[in-house]
Amino acid sequence: MSSNKLKLGIPKGSLEEATVSLFAKAGYNIKIKSRSYFPSIDDNEIECMLIRAQEIARYVENGVLDAGLTGKDWVQENRADVVEIADLIYSKASSQPVRWVLAVPNDSPIKSIKDLQGKRIATEAVNMTADYLKKYGVTADVEFSWGATEVKPPKLVDAIVEITETGSSLKANNLRIVETLMESNTKFVMNKEAYLNPWKKQKVERLVLMLQSTMAAAGKVGLMMNVPKNKLSEVMKILPEGKKPTIAELTDSEWMDLTVILEEKLVREIAPDLKAIGVEDIVEYPINKIIH
Repeated sequence: MSSNKLKLGIPKGSLEEATVSLFAKAGYNIKIKSRSYFPSIDDNEIECMLIRAQEIARYVENGVLDAGLTGKDWVQENRADVVEIADLIYSKASSQPVRWVLAVPNDSPIKSIKDLQGKRIATEAVNMTADYLKKYGVTADVEFSWGATEVKPPKLVDAIVEITETGSSLKANNLRIVETLMESNTKFVMNKEAYLNPWKKQKVERLVLMLQSTMAAAGKVGLMMNVPKNKLSEVMKILPEGKKPTIAELTDSEWMDLTVILEEKLVREIAPDLKAIGVEDIVEYPINKIIH
């Protein structure tokens, strides 16, 4: 058994479930016990710690953690000096990046960042907001918000800078978006000293490869089919351009076995066309759907 250990930060909170699910699909099973901040993982070379995403970049920078998953936004907010290994585009609701936006009440006269001069802004991302204001030469009072940021305008503050994925919470609180400060997604980051350790670097690279492969496979399926040899060129025209299927001879010399990986949603579009030219035994996997 290896004596090496990779200390890995797993984001606690909104990304927790999505992260555990991603790891599971990549072959790493993480189990989080109630009230425990040290999840178990079925890899003896990884030691997990459950930490809020807002703090992970800071702990990675100072070496408490070797690596961790956190947002691009929190790396910037903490002004953390870390090695960014890879982008992992996933979130709690979709695969789209989240946005940090400036929002104001629907009836507010504020139309742009310039209108915030001398105003009060509430946000969890104080440094990010201050840096953005500075870029436009705007001076405003930026205060840290401990939560329920959407309900603070207009009585407590003039505007907020808040993270949103769909915008529904802002709309529900009668707020409109003035502009986007930044888009953010999950990043796999690593401590600079740990990055120089060959074993830890390789361990991270292997882990990230599996996570990225899992995300790349999302929404894709395999399609197996028996193709008449004289229809192979027609089948290739039906398949999406650039696909390189695996083709093998069958015991019947007039038929070929063809296997291809493609977007699941494309199956419903091309399967009828394949059947129409004489393709048989079309099987979609891992769903195991047989298209007769």
